[in-house]
Formats: sequence, structure tokens, C-alpha cells
Amino acid sequence: MKVAIYSQTYHDDTLHYVMELLSELEKERAQVSIERDFHSYLSKTHHAENFKTFTATEGLDTSFDMLVSFGGDGTILRATTFVGDLGIPIVGVNTGRLGFLSTLNKEEVRKVVQEFVKGNYDIIERSLIEVTADSNIPEFSELNFALNEITVSRKDTTSMITVETFLNDEYLTSYWADGLIISTPTGSTGYSLSCGGPVIVPTARSLVLTPIAPHNLNARPLVISDDTKIRIRVSGREDYHLISLDSRIASVKNGQEIYIRKAGFSIKMLEYSSESFLKTLRNKLLWGEDRRN
Repeated sequence: MKVAIYSQTYHDDTLHYVMELLSELEKERAQVSIERDFHSYLSKTHHAENFKTFTATEGLDTSFDMLVSFGGDGTILRATTFVGDLGIPIVGVNTGRLGFLSTLNKEEVRKVVQEFVKGNYDIIERSLIEVTADSNIPEFSELNFALNEITVSRKDTTSMITVETFLNDEYLTSYWADGLIISTPTGSTGYSLSCGGPVIVPTARSLVLTPIAPHNLNARPLVISDDTKIRIRVSGREDYHLISLDSRIASVKNGQEIYIRKAGFSIKMLEYSSESFLKTLRNKLLWGEDRRN
């Protein structure tokens, strides 16, 4: 077994559960690599010099069985930039609060290894979206993809922006709003959900357009096929607006056309039999619970 470990949450509490995982991996004589910055932090208080390290540009390859992410959903979004198109399955151990991607509780960290060895898991393909090179945004020349969503929003102003939107070169509408979210099924439980968008199962071949606080109240979230090519153009009182790919942000001049489409590869997520997507929805959204008392 070959396992990579990543975290951007440097807390003593996290280290305790990392050490539990390492103990379980040692029983299986697994080969372990730890992200370089996290390895440096771990080495201050624990003996970690025997482990290999990796970065965003070296140390990972297709031979890895999984990457274990310690943190919340944001940590998994960051982990995808390390994995890229290598096809390494990701599993999240939740050391934060609400987690739709990091579904395993930290107290169950040993199950990451135990259930994998037993084969009690499925690998779920999660689609990505990307900003194409035609958009000419230098900040996204290398990491141009997002697992959750691509969002355009206002910058340096309290005024709304206008987002002209075209689907497969056909004009859809102009959203007069604080911004627009283009979400994957994975991202449907993130920013899009908080703005009134629908929940979509991860395997659906769909994207969601969700306006952020639209002034035209008849503007509603729209579910489209994931093979749709999207083109948007922003105008507003300020000269620039923001575009974000998950947590990575760039400033773009108003009037510049941005081209968005489904990425040519997907991210693999390990889903253990005891932690299905539907179970996660029930637990996180309190579905089926009587809250009247």
C-alpha cells in the first residue's frame, strides 16, 4: 500500500490523529509520503524523518493508492491541486466542522486503512470545471480547474455587477447581481447551496448556474448539462471584478470574456461503505430528524 498524507491545519489535535493513521499504516507496512510543509511541522514534535515528502510539482505519481486529507472541505479542495490528473483517490478525515467531502470523523481515522484493506469502499469520479486558455488569465495558466465552483463576483464596490451569460454561444440572460456561481455536482453543497442552489448527487452529469443575491428576482438557479460550453462577460461601475476557482482568486478587467467548460479529467474520491453521500446529507442537513422539541 502506498499512501500520501496532506494537511494545511497545523494543530496538536490534528497531529494526534495523524499519528494514529501512521500507526495503522505501519501495521500494513505501507509506504508513506507526507506533504513537505506538513512534514516539517510534524518533525518538530514527532519522528518523521523516515518518511518521504511530496510537493505540488514532485513526489506523487499514479502508483499511490490514496491521498489522505486532514482538515475540512477546503483542505480537500487544496489537495486536488496536488493530485491533478494523476488519478490518486482522495479520502478526507474531518478535523473541522461541516464537511460534505471530508466525511470520516477524526475519531474513526483508523478506518481509513482498515476499511480499505477489507475492500469496503467505492471510488467515485468527481467532475471538474476549468477556465480555458482562451480566457487569458495568467494566474490560472497552470492550475485552471476547480472541484467545487468557478465564481465571478464584484470587486472594490458595493454596487452590483452585470454578468452576460452565453450557453453554447446562445445568449441566456444578463444576471444583475453580486456575482454568479458555476458549480459542479460536488460544489452543489457548497457556496451554491448557501445561495439557494439545488443539491445534486456527485455522479450527475450536470452543472449549476446560481446567481448571488440577484436584483432581478425572477433569476433562479439553472441546472445544465455538463458538456455545455459557458461564456460570460462582466460589466459594472468598477474597472475590475474577481474570479475564483475554489479558493484561488484573480482580478479580471471588466468586458473580458471568460470561457468555462468541464475539465478533461476527474478527481477520484474514496467513499467508504459506511459513509455514503446520502448518509452525509442526512447527517449534515439534519434530514429526517424531528426538531420540534
